[in-house]
Amino acid sequence: MIPSDLISSVKEISQAAGAAILEVYNREGAIEVTSKDDHSPLTEADIAAHKIIVSALLKLTPDVPILSEESLDISWNERQTWSTYWLVDPLDGTKEFIKRNGEFTVNIALIQNHVPVLGVVFVPASGVLYSGAIGYGAFIQRDGVEKQINVAPMSAVGDENNDAKNNVKIVASRSHRGIELDTWINKVEKSFKKVELLSMGSSLKICLVAEGKADIYPRLALTSEWDTAAAQAVLEAAGGTLTDIEFETYRYNQKENILNPFFFAIGDVDFDWRQFSD
Repeated sequence: MIPSDLISSVKEISQAAGAAILEVYNREGAIEVTSKDDHSPLTEADIAAHKIIVSALLKLTPDVPILSEESLDISWNERQTWSTYWLVDPLDGTKEFIKRNGEFTVNIALIQNHVPVLGVVFVPASGVLYSGAIGYGAFIQRDGVEKQINVAPMSAVGDENNDAKNNVKIVASRSHRGIELDTWINKVEKSFKKVELLSMGSSLKICLVAEGKADIYPRLALTSEWDTAAAQAVLEAAGGTLTDIEFETYRYNQKENILNPFFFAIGDVDFDWRQFSD
């Protein structure tokens, strides 16, 4: 059971980082961008959020190591000894941030024994905050009001008297569509009266599934572990799961490479999504 005061503290940290991000976001003129070694974009906001989060987490849990997207390289020899650590993306969706479309997030996750047991996903542009933890449940906070969220059931799919459940909502990336994903979607379209595709940036795609606004998010393109951990904690606390393409629940810090395999973020864990992956 994750202590409620720890969850509250992480929420506050994410909001403080979000405020620093908005200072850059709301300035007039173009956002200055540099490139990291992997050619991904980096902004002043990424660095500011990183510093705020790392400093605050070190004060909150001084004995727990931190792996952030903007950290200096931490060797696998060191990292593989961690049973508990913070996994952070200070600004997930930097490209969305640069476009100023609002679809970027602050992601903070606590990993214990390879499992994301606590996750906070904060959306600075809207002030919406998702949180989830083992034994705690999943919640969304909007306009100062917090309510519990759960994934959407699919148990009535195939019931001709229930049109809503003969429809499926798939959330897909705007910028990472490909032949594999289109092929998978085509298979799904043959089994439902209506397939609705939803587009969203950053880890919000997983949060849409957790909130019950989408049924599944197939990600058949590369991501990194800090991109998904916080949202996976929210999703699992809401009753869903994040699996690899073999439908094994994804776990963290089990390999030197921090790249995720292709995955499915699934709402209703009892629905047979395997039928579309043959």
